[in-house]
Amino acid sequence: MQEAYREALLALARDEVPVGAVIVSRGKIIARGHNLSETLNDATAHAEMQAFTSASSHTGGKYLNECTLYVTLEPCPMCAAASMWVQLGEIVYGASDPKRGYSTLNASLLHPKTKVRGGIMAEECGKLLSDFFKRKRL
Repeated sequence: MQEAYREALLALARDEVPVGAVIVSRGKIIARGHNLSETLNDATAHAEMQAFTSASSHTGGKYLNECTLYVTLEPCPMCAAASMWVQLGEIVYGASDPKRGYSTLNASLLHPKTKVRGGIMAEECGKLLSDFFKRKRL
């Protein structure tokens, strides 16, 4: 999760919503991503989507069933559904998203075999996001 947090800091440096993700396979990071929605002018350029594309390119296949996604914020429904299509093995997330998180809106979006753990570094990840949005409202 520390590496995903570092990715979130890269997003923050670009004035993007500070969400970062890494994908691990067999104990090694094979993909990294952070939000690029503003930079790319693409509402779908979430950290998870960037990481899924990179990981699939790395593995040479479209399925990531032996991989774990570490992401600083609970995935949104779009990213959760994408994780289903790549048949992700596990999702580990930091802060919960009570407004737009997949579990609030539709927990069945994940692949049935995907394991989920939440709340890892939740305080740090949540503070990064809340501080970002506080600055935006000034």
